[in-house]
Amino acid sequence: MSEQQADIALIGLAVMGQNLILNMNDHGFTVVAFNRTVSKVDDFLANEAKGTKILGAHSLQEMAGLLKRPRRVMLMVKAGKAVDEFIEQLIPVLEPGDIIIDGGNSLFEDTIRRTQYVESKGLLYIGTGVSGGEEGARRGPSIMPGGSPAAWPHVKPIFQAISAKVADGSPCCDWVGEGGAGHYVKMVHNGIEYGDMQLICEAYHLMKDGLGMTAGEMHEVFKQWNEGELGSYLIEITRDILGRNDDDGAPLVDKILDTAGQKGTGKWTVKSSADLGVPTSLITEAVFARCVSAMKNERVLAAKAFKPINAKFPGDRAQWIEDIRKALYASKMVSYAQGYMLMREAAKEHKWNLNNGGIALMWRGGCIIRSVFLGEIKRAFDKNPNLTNLLLDPFFKKAIKGCARSWRKVIATAVKKGIPVPAFSTALAFFDGFRAERLPANLLQAQRDYFGAHTYERVDKPRGEFFHTNWTGTGGRVASSTYTV
Repeated sequence: MSEQQADIALIGLAVMGQNLILNMNDHGFTVVAFNRTVSKVDDFLANEAKGTKILGAHSLQEMAGLLKRPRRVMLMVKAGKAVDEFIEQLIPVLEPGDIIIDGGNSLFEDTIRRTQYVESKGLLYIGTGVSGGEEGARRGPSIMPGGSPAAWPHVKPIFQAISAKVADGSPCCDWVGEGGAGHYVKMVHNGIEYGDMQLICEAYHLMKDGLGMTAGEMHEVFKQWNEGELGSYLIEITRDILGRNDDDGAPLVDKILDTAGQKGTGKWTVKSSADLGVPTSLITEAVFARCVSAMKNERVLAAKAFKPINAKFPGDRAQWIEDIRKALYASKMVSYAQGYMLMREAAKEHKWNLNNGGIALMWRGGCIIRSVFLGEIKRAFDKNPNLTNLLLDPFFKKAIKGCARSWRKVIATAVKKGIPVPAFSTALAFFDGFRAERLPANLLQAQRDYFGAHTYERVDKPRGEFFHTNWTGTGGRVASSTYTV
């Protein structure tokens, strides 16, 4: 092959990188593969990429020489320092107008910084979320690109070709916004994923301990749920997990140690929500539930120290299963509503023009949180692009009302029976707070004014007018400056 014939280069030959390259090759694109350990390039070409048009490069200079202009170079390396190091090595071998793409799970603030830096060198930058795991990368992931808008037309044909497609053929990939918008949306996706997983685990816990169900029986329940309004990738894999037996014929899930790990994207979502003052309480509880699970040794001691409660739920099992399904569905609606609240505030803060319906479409296929449910979110934002909260959309309003009785019943019984349902509970607490016209924050403001002269607003005066009371009769006339958190 003559020089400058390849469409795109990809750096990083771990499983995700290899699968994306093979996916691009399947769609007719010529890809150059490069890896810091160059022996991996030869190994890949001799094995997984054998018989394809995929090219290998043994240096960044050689890689750059094989690419059509503007050159498109995608990094699939570990988030953090490695990305910055590769950017520094790429800048000298690239030319103005060439494009660097980071497809890892980078922190959005790093992507904002890198976009500005790379643009200052005359190049273009894209930070893109890629979701769907190894299988998604190979067969069609959800792709969420952001960064330099001028770069999008040059990568759009490749990204939309290799992405997952929904039923009508629409690609699960579209431009998200400037700077770190793509990685931010991927971060929120991962936060919602934490919430979804925790909610499913709580439903499993309720059926296992509250209803005394076996893994095989729960496998059948999840199989049914996957065919209805809860149909989703995570329900589907839960069905499969509960149906898998170990070599001795016993359910494999029962043999797995109950301590969960995390890579940090859920924690980033919680931190960002705290910075922006958005109550993503369900994602927060999901992150902390993993932290509680990691306290295995302390939990074993505590289980001995505190007498167990009879966890069995009274009454009809089939009715309870339906109640749990409704509690799961209602809680899931709150989780997505909170995720969209967070994206709305981040868009205001960073001046991104996010397309909420488009994001739902991107999540509709290929990614870990793909579900039937996301079609309803897309419809809600298509009908009303300025929708302030998902829970106010007619579909979601009606659905929540239909689940409310079961939701409350399940949580109340779980509390009585000592089965922890932090995500179910916080979802309901948020909903009850959200629908309350008046909350006890008036007392809280009085407390803040009493001890810190923080001032308060009055219901009988215009918003924005602040007052201070000398509560003790001994305070001075000076009030603290007002601030909001």
